[in-house]
Amino acid sequence: MEIAPTAIPAVLRIVPRRHGDARGFFAETWSARAFEAAGIVLDWVQDNHSLSAAAGTLRGLHYQAPPSAQAKLVRCGRGALLDVAVDARAGSPTFGRWVAERLTAGNGAQLLVPEGFLHGFVTLEPGTEIVYKCSAPYDAAADGAVRWDDPDLAIGWGAAADPVLSEKDRRAPRWAEWESPFRYEGPLPWE
Repeated sequence: MEIAPTAIPAVLRIVPRRHGDARGFFAETWSARAFEAAGIVLDWVQDNHSLSAAAGTLRGLHYQAPPSAQAKLVRCGRGALLDVAVDARAGSPTFGRWVAERLTAGNGAQLLVPEGFLHGFVTLEPGTEIVYKCSAPYDAAADGAVRWDDPDLAIGWGAAADPVLSEKDRRAPRWAEWESPFRYEGPLPWE
């Protein structure tokens, strides 16, 4: 398993080794042993699976506030997506910065999005499936969002001008209007 930091060292790009033959491939997408060896100790408590029928479906920028904050390990089961993480930890040296990774069923890459980050993605192909682990169960009372197209964040989604959005994402507040519930408490063990 290849584990490497992105431009924001708290966010990791993880590429499992694939063992293939004429039948297809096998990959170990998560291993407590491999993650612990890299300093990543997270308790995954929930797996989610999302299907977006249309290319250009954009979901985000989402978060769960403490004490229900979630780390996520995101991968693409089918199709392709651009996955985005925004550092929302007040006081962090990378506060307000974002990283994006292209995750596809073909490349098998994953993105580890720590607690304290906003998360979102846009689908690049129809019928895209996203599969991800969460370190905390869903909590509707802690659920929140920030505008995906906020000019202060200036995320390079590479998406169509008119993405498919939920009403929640259309109504999300702008970055400058939003007060982060997250605080930077120093580098994470894997940084």
